[in-house]
Amino acid sequence: MNAPSLKKSKHPEMLIKQKHKTSKLTRMEAIWGYLFILPVVLGLGIFYMAPSAASLFLSFTSWDGMTSPNFIGIENFQNLMKDEKFTKSMLNTMLYTFGTVPLSIAFATLLAVLLNQKIKGMVVYRTLFFIPVITMPIAVGMVWRWLYNSEFGLINYVLGTMNLPQPNWLFDEKFALFSIVIVSVWSSIGYNAVILLSGLQGISSSYYEAASLDGAGTLYKFFRITLPLLTPSLFFVLVMSFINSFQVYDLIFIMMDQQTTLLDSTRTVVYSIWEDGFKYFNMGYASAQAFMLFIVILIITMFQMYFQKRWVHYQ
Repeated sequence: MNAPSLKKSKHPEMLIKQKHKTSKLTRMEAIWGYLFILPVVLGLGIFYMAPSAASLFLSFTSWDGMTSPNFIGIENFQNLMKDEKFTKSMLNTMLYTFGTVPLSIAFATLLAVLLNQKIKGMVVYRTLFFIPVITMPIAVGMVWRWLYNSEFGLINYVLGTMNLPQPNWLFDEKFALFSIVIVSVWSSIGYNAVILLSGLQGISSSYYEAASLDGAGTLYKFFRITLPLLTPSLFFVLVMSFINSFQVYDLIFIMMDQQTTLLDSTRTVVYSIWEDGFKYFNMGYASAQAFMLFIVILIITMFQMYFQKRWVHYQ
């Protein structure tokens, strides 16, 4: 009778020890987890959050980057509302974005579907299409600037052999922004296609098998199965493409002649930020433009997040 009673009396102590051991293990796991994410948190804080906060503060000042900032309130934002250059750059950014994003996503979707087929040498094709993504924007801009050359560029040479008009791509207001859109679409298709390809590979083959048994054709499968189940990946690509397009700068800087009057027809908001901040040393005004661009991107992203409930289908 004594043995069981002793065993029973020790049972609560064992539970306490086990609970203490579990809580200690949980704390250790939490500590290690925080240590692993610490570099990312520090990177975000130092290189993103702190500069963003500083930029917001500078937007209410007049600062040349050397002397002490002079607080001027909302004067920078009032000047933005009357600045025709900023209005034109915002319009150009909108035109660039709404020209680049739909084309890039459409071609990337088609490319992802083709790359998802079982074809010999598919790994090579995937690598080739992804090369523009990892190529430096300077190299991309310089190569395409040569291709667009009106006198000895390859594009006009091919058009000439077919007796087609040969535009002055980068020096004609009607074609300048469109020319940069083409380059942006070409260089972004590979990244978007990789994201969409991963989404395609996550779609179960049972859907297609069931549709084939019902006599469904290729187009029916694409629009009734592939596209609806690919919408989560499409939504991610759409949001990221909009954010990236609103921040275009490098292609404008590299491909357009800085002295030409046509620069105004392709000037974007980020280019104006660079120009006012680092060319004219008007850091406060440049920071105000950056904050306005942030607000525009935030609003568009919020709209996308709200309306995604109506067209994004999660499995």
